[in-house]
Formats: sequence, C-alpha cells, structure tokens
Amino acid sequence: MARYKTKAEKRQVRRYRIRKKVVGGAVRPRISVYRSLNHIYAQLIDDASGKTLAQANDKLDDVKAKMGEGKGKVGRAKAVGVLLAERAKAIGIQTAAFDRGGYLYHGRVKALAEGAREGGLEF
Repeated sequence: MARYKTKAEKRQVRRYRIRKKVVGGAVRPRISVYRSLNHIYAQLIDDASGKTLAQANDKLDDVKAKMGEGKGKVGRAKAVGVLLAERAKAIGIQTAAFDRGGYLYHGRVKALAEGAREGGLEF
C-alpha cells in the first residue's frame, strides 16, 4: 500500500523536503513559487523577519504588457519572472534562493526561473 495517495500529498512531502534546505535572508531572500491550474505566483521572502519583500503574478497588467511572443501559460510565467527580477533590483536585491514549492523544475516553473535570471537575478 502506498504511503502517499494523492498528487497533492506527494507535492507537500517534496515541498517540506526542499523547504528544510532552502532558507532566505535579507541579503539573499527566497523566491517562493505557487502554481495553480491557470495562474502562477512568485514572492521574494525574507525568512529571518518573515516578510514578503516583493511579489509578482500573471494577473498584473505589467505582466500582460511584457508577455511578448509567449502567448500561453509558459510565456506568462516567464514574464512573471522578469517582473519579479525588476522589482527585486529596485529594492537592491541581486541574488536569491529558488524554492520551487514541490513542483518539478519543468514547464512554467522553469520558465519563471529563466525569466528571473534574464531580468538580472542570480541563484
């Protein structure tokens, strides 16, 4: 009999395992990713103080303007990464730790990470 039955339970286990290792601070905050069925959200979190420093999601008008040639969910995710990197640079953050939230590093999550790297964040 399987220990974890649903995909959500398996993702939670992966999420906790990743979260034990990835810690963000004021100088190097953590990029937390949440992916719903239709949207993607990302935050820069300072774990020492428990505060969100910057956030971006694909519902914002800024993301719709930056989408460019990528019309689907992957294109929106890349635009979210670029916007998050711009907001991070505006508050003086150059590096971050990437927390994929238990999702596979593939598709929209990978596009968000690549967009953040293109925007100037290092991780």
